[in-house]
Amino acid sequence: MDPIQQKALNALEPYILLSKSATSPRAAVDLITQAISAPNTYVFAELLQTPNIQALRSAAPENARYLTLLEIFAWGSWSDYQENSNLPPLTDAQSQKLRQLTLLTLATSPSTLSYNYLLGALSLPSIRALEDLIISNIYAGLLSAKLDTLAKRMDVSSVAPLRDLRPGSVPQIVAVLEDWDSRCVGVLAEIEGKVMEVRRKAQEVRRREMENEKAVEKAMEAESEKGKGKSAGKRGAREVVDRDGVGGEGGDEMEVDDGGGRGTKRGSKRGGKISGIAKKWTSQ
Repeated sequence: MDPIQQKALNALEPYILLSKSATSPRAAVDLITQAISAPNTYVFAELLQTPNIQALRSAAPENARYLTLLEIFAWGSWSDYQENSNLPPLTDAQSQKLRQLTLLTLATSPSTLSYNYLLGALSLPSIRALEDLIISNIYAGLLSAKLDTLAKRMDVSSVAPLRDLRPGSVPQIVAVLEDWDSRCVGVLAEIEGKVMEVRRKAQEVRRREMENEKAVEKAMEAESEKGKGKSAGKRGAREVVDRDGVGGEGGDEMEVDDGGGRGTKRGSKRGGKISGIAKKWTSQ
């Protein structure tokens, strides 16, 4: 429960207990007067439901009008009080409280209220009186709002749940809640549809990415195989060149006749030159 609402219920609790002993119309009238004048009493439904207070409905008009006054404090407004000329006069404290409660009702919708509108709805003589009333509501924790003195408006951010429900308002509230529920279901269905569409697109993107990755891998494998084939061809060509080069330089030995009938092996050109030089050096 909201702390402000709990505080208001606690403030009303003594008057609910006293209602059990208010067996006469005069006692019930005095109890109502005390309850609507006391500080921090902003809810009155529990007091209205007590048998001795409800008994005023069949009492004399001068007493029954206090029951109507209590109902206005519970769920009515300042304009409701002004429209009924049979109601008893209010003290300054009672007038202040009824205007505070009316401001709560007005602040629920819309959340931005102009000074001119509030001045008329609350029958206040000046902007200063209106701002004082709004500030008193803010300090009491009845609402959270900001005053824009330049634009002459009040911007409401939150309102304490202190007003009682008017009789017969429950079906209307149920209808509003059902409409809100149906709109929420529609919004949720739309959101789920968008989520499914996003998932589908994400899966499609992922599939394409995987296909592209596979294509790139295949291309890289093909390029790698092609490179291996070229490397093998180059190695084979080098081996052939190296082998041919050694034989051509005179690396092979051949057998020659030295005139004595004995065959000797001589190298090729380079090997022969080296042998001749060695013999000449030796003879010297």
